[in-house]
Amino acid sequence: MTAPAPTATGIRKGPAASRRAARRTRVLVRAVPAGMLVLFALVGPLLAPHPTDTPLTFPYAPAGDGSVLGGDVLGRDVLSRLLTGGAPLIATASGIAVTVTAAAALLGITAALRPALGRWIERTADLAILLPAVLGIMLIALAWPGGGRLAVAAAATVLGIPYAVRIVAAAAAPVAATGYVEAAAAGGEGLWHLAVREVLPNLRATLLALFGLRFVEGVYVVSVAAFLQLGPQPPEADWALMIRENAAGITLNPWAVAAPCLAIGLLAVTVNLAAEALAPARTTPETQL
Repeated sequence: MTAPAPTATGIRKGPAASRRAARRTRVLVRAVPAGMLVLFALVGPLLAPHPTDTPLTFPYAPAGDGSVLGGDVLGRDVLSRLLTGGAPLIATASGIAVTVTAAAALLGITAALRPALGRWIERTADLAILLPAVLGIMLIALAWPGGGRLAVAAAATVLGIPYAVRIVAAAAAPVAATGYVEAAAAGGEGLWHLAVREVLPNLRATLLALFGLRFVEGVYVVSVAAFLQLGPQPPEADWALMIRENAAGITLNPWAVAAPCLAIGLLAVTVNLAAEALAPARTTPETQL
């Protein structure tokens, strides 16, 4: 039988190396678009050709010279507001996702390692889940006059934690029951060591997927709040707010609504794909060979 030809470096690549290279390629393909979109949104205010609060054309002017995407409801440049409105939305959604994921990891792992306390944590989460999300957002946002975007973010965080706790607790329970965790507990290790050193590293895939879902949920909550006239308020440049403001003139200048819609959709999809790609690959007997 003819031996496989050596590579240019004289070392033959095995199946494991090929799989690692394929995984790196998949991570780059999925993560780079999200990174570029987030970077573009963050530096967008520096690229805006016109002030975001100064009318340049008549209301709902079509795309043309001097205004690449036309004008909005007040004749302001749609492109400038699009470039400026992404950073606040990304910051709010990221804050919601990070806070919910961190709180869920802490409570969910604690519930798995301490079953007696875990029953109370899960029962409290079950009761909180009964509150409709939109109603909860309205109650918190309306009870916080002038809270604006911060009130919406607080509502999304409070309402998102119960769902996330149930997910993390379910994923952490089998890990907490494994032999090495029980051995560490029998050796006198405390709750913090068991949670951070033993259980948490095995939940990376779950937590990354949860972060992606909570990020999309944050974008969704802020967008819904804008339609309910909560959260960001005019004349602030915000993708979600642009959709509500310009919905009445969509037939006159479709770009005033289509551009922020596409931006929000691409942001949600690319961040979710990036979170999935960054999750560690599952270990199988074949991959260990």
